[in-house]
Amino acid sequence: MKITKEMPITEIIQLYPKSIEVFSKYNLGCLGCIAARFESLEDGLIAHGINVEEFLTEINKKVD
Repeated sequence: MKITKEMPITEIIQLYPKSIEVFSKYNLGCLGCIAARFESLEDGLIAHGINVEEFLTEINKKVD
C-alpha cells in the first residue's frame, strides 16, 4: 500500500491528487478542513464513522 492510515490527510492529497475522488465519494470535505493539516487519515475516518481498512483498500486502488 502506498497510502497508510498514519499519513496526514493533506500529505495524501498533495502526493496523490487522484485520492480526492475517494474522499469525495465518502463525502469527506478534507480539502477545506483545518483538521486535515494535522489529523491522520485514520483519525479522520474514525471521526466520520468510516471503516479504515475498506477506505485504505479503495484509495490505494485509485492511486495505483
